Amino acid sequence: MSAPTNIAARPGYPAQLLAVSGRALAQLVRTPSHSRRAEAARKLARHSLWLSAAGAALVIVLMVLFDQTEIQLMPARGTPSLWPIRILTDFGKDEYVLSVLGLALVVVALIAAGRHGTNRTLLLGLGTRLQFLFLSVALSVFVAEILKYLIGRGRPFVGGKANPFNFVPFEGTGAYASLPSGHAVTAFALAFAVSALWPRLRVFMFTYAIVILLTRLVLLAHHPSDVVAGALVGMVGAMAVRYWFAARRLAFAIRADGTIVPLPGPFPGRFKRVARGASAP
Repeated sequence: MSAPTNIAARPGYPAQLLAVSGRALAQLVRTPSHSRRAEAARKLARHSLWLSAAGAALVIVLMVLFDQTEIQLMPARGTPSLWPIRILTDFGKDEYVLSVLGLALVVVALIAAGRHGTNRTLLLGLGTRLQFLFLSVALSVFVAEILKYLIGRGRPFVGGKANPFNFVPFEGTGAYASLPSGHAVTAFALAFAVSALWPRLRVFMFTYAIVILLTRLVLLAHHPSDVVAGALVGMVGAMAVRYWFAARRLAFAIRADGTIVPLPGPFPGRFKRVARGASAP
């Protein structure tokens, strides 16, 4: 008896990898479908406005009253004993954070392409959350780079003086890229994004972000107002990306009052819940 010939062959690994990658990208640009996205958008606009207004006021107060005093209290730039701080501050470097998140995304895609059924669903749920983390940081950093170029604020002691009002807009060099702090942007965007997915990590993540912020001050890389502005840009950027994902039923749900809440995350003991709810209801 001859073998059946109507059984379709399973696509090979390259085709599976292409399908997984295509699905991951397509879900980010699909039309928003959540019925409560309008409520969430209004809440995002309201919170972003209040946060931006309060942050801008604090930045101005620090610039006028505190920046010059603070940088004069810090150890001299290049002090040898600060080497542990120089190592620690790199944990907030955008290139490193984005590289790690990007590599994690690639690894998840490579593994998911070789899995099927529930295992693939679980990995795709993890991949969606990694996409959220990556884009939260990437968008915030992109906005910060534009602001740095437009504002052109000199770093502490650029020009030889502790002058917090040393501005050369459109200058475009690292010496005049102080406002906002890129490390603060990265750290606070990551802290907000991780906390949005896994609220129990909130204290740990914002402690990490504050430590990164303080290292920038000690190393005389930024003024206090720079790091506050960076924290503001990072959080607002991550809030916007969270809304984008929630509106497309990705990793977040939207309550009736517009509050965005995380769906169960991929932690041990919760994988089945992730598989059942990779998208918002």
